Amino acid sequence: MEADRWLDRVRSQRSHLPEMHELVEVESELRGLLTSLQSAQEALAPVRRAYEEARDEAQRLRERADALEATLGTSTANARDLAAMQRELEHVRELLSHVEDRELDHMLELDPLEEALQAIKDRAQPAVARRTHLQATISELQASLDEELATLRAVRDQQAATVPAALLARYETALTRSGTSGAAQVVSGRCDGCRIALSPLDLDRWKVQAPETFMACPECGRLLLP
Repeated sequence: MEADRWLDRVRSQRSHLPEMHELVEVESELRGLLTSLQSAQEALAPVRRAYEEARDEAQRLRERADALEATLGTSTANARDLAAMQRELEHVRELLSHVEDRELDHMLELDPLEEALQAIKDRAQPAVARRTHLQATISELQASLDEELATLRAVRDQQAATVPAALLARYETALTRSGTSGAAQVVSGRCDGCRIALSPLDLDRWKVQAPETFMACPECGRLLLP
């Protein structure tokens, strides 16, 4: 009984480590941050795309304006062709001015969105590091508890080998039913396994039971030790 109760305590400890509870909280925080990160990325993507398109268009117009200026500076073409190139240059410069304004607007819109995205990443970094640490700690603690469980099982097997086969079979059946131990003690008229008080009749039966008979608890089925 005591061996099985110790096994149950250690198994419970293994599955209810404080670090496991903290890990659940950290992972919940990270899931929330991931949702925020995805929302920030969705808001950022079209603005960044528009900024890059304006930037690329502005660069293309600058290159065209530079090419026209260079041609005008060295050209020996007739006045009509030169006038046409001058008009195109003025048009390109006008377009460039509008595109640069658009580029600037997108850049001003982009900056706070990028800052918000980076802020979320900065907030997530400590939580990611904490999660890694907790996972490693849990693995170490559970490995240590697994070793303890193996030792306890070996001791339990040694003790079980000394119990008569018929009695051991009754005990194992009660253990399977209760899940904690197959026997219990009577404390202040109660089975200390299910905590249910024995009726006066059952209590009297328990008190006068013959040695090695081990009456079963009427509620939980555990063998009641004398």
